[in-house]
Amino acid sequence: MAATKNRNSNGRLRIAIPSDGALYDSTQEFLAACGMPVWRPSPRRYTASIPSINGVEVVYQRSADIPSKVEDGNVDLGLVGVDRYQEFREEDGDGFLILDGLGYGQCELVVAVPDGWADVDSMADLADLAVELRESGRDLRIATKYPRMTQRFFFGHGAHYFTLVPVSGTLEAAPAMGYADIIVDITATGVTLRENRLKQLADGTIIASEGCLIGNSRSLKAQPGKLAASREIVERIEASKNASGYYRVTANVEGPSEEVVAEKVMERPQAAGLQGPTVARVFAPDGRRWYAVTVFVSKADLGVVVDHFRAVGGVSVTVSQADYVFPQESAGYRSLLAALGLR
Repeated sequence: MAATKNRNSNGRLRIAIPSDGALYDSTQEFLAACGMPVWRPSPRRYTASIPSINGVEVVYQRSADIPSKVEDGNVDLGLVGVDRYQEFREEDGDGFLILDGLGYGQCELVVAVPDGWADVDSMADLADLAVELRESGRDLRIATKYPRMTQRFFFGHGAHYFTLVPVSGTLEAAPAMGYADIIVDITATGVTLRENRLKQLADGTIIASEGCLIGNSRSLKAQPGKLAASREIVERIEASKNASGYYRVTANVEGPSEEVVAEKVMERPQAAGLQGPTVARVFAPDGRRWYAVTVFVSKADLGVVVDHFRAVGGVSVTVSQADYVFPQESAGYRSLLAALGLR
């Protein structure tokens, strides 16, 4: 097994992204929004690049295969759903979670039963039914692509009598086709479940999933060049995520000096922004002393800040979304180094 580890030793950081399913488009869009658009010469090619970062190769893989490819060192990083990572990761392997909650690919892994089962609305009801079926001579049959998490979840809810039915294709048809009683599957809206006459149990959510970044600790630690490229990827993702909660607010405010204008603005604490206002002289044609004031404020404070700018005489108030907000030190990269034992 050890001989198969970390075969990716060409010095280029390799990051795997989904080649199929719902995460294909959303991962491409996510990377572009983080300032890292992927350039793929041909849709038939399974390798690509990120021109904005040197030394990075993109590898397209099936979502289900990305955790194992990261684990065995064929790739150094991977973007995949948390559900896939939790299902396929090795407990004591080289793969580890770098960043989660990336804000795209939201879905849930849920337990769904036929909507004709009027008396089954919870996991407790399902556990009771499993006992009844066992007493009648068979087990409850569950069709799923997530056997590890399904088994753990059912055991945790006192349901012990069941058989897992592996399925490679569409799960929703399994109960109607008769080769399973219920399913455990991913859903984003629940529409497909309802269209197939299935209902989600009230307490049947196994995991709420979205995109995450995973990595191979051994390959990143062994090659400084890959670690440096990883830092840039992590920091761009983090800065883009930070920016989603902030707006840039600019207004022209009249006053005798930068200091007086700054004091007027900071009379309202929310208007101080991240680190106080930036105040710059505006050379107006009529000679009046105007100053351009710019602050970065949280989305929650936007309305309060705009009203305050107006109250202190601000004109031409403009608001724009911040693209990136880089902190003095990246929390994500700090955590990555700690996971590698380098901090």
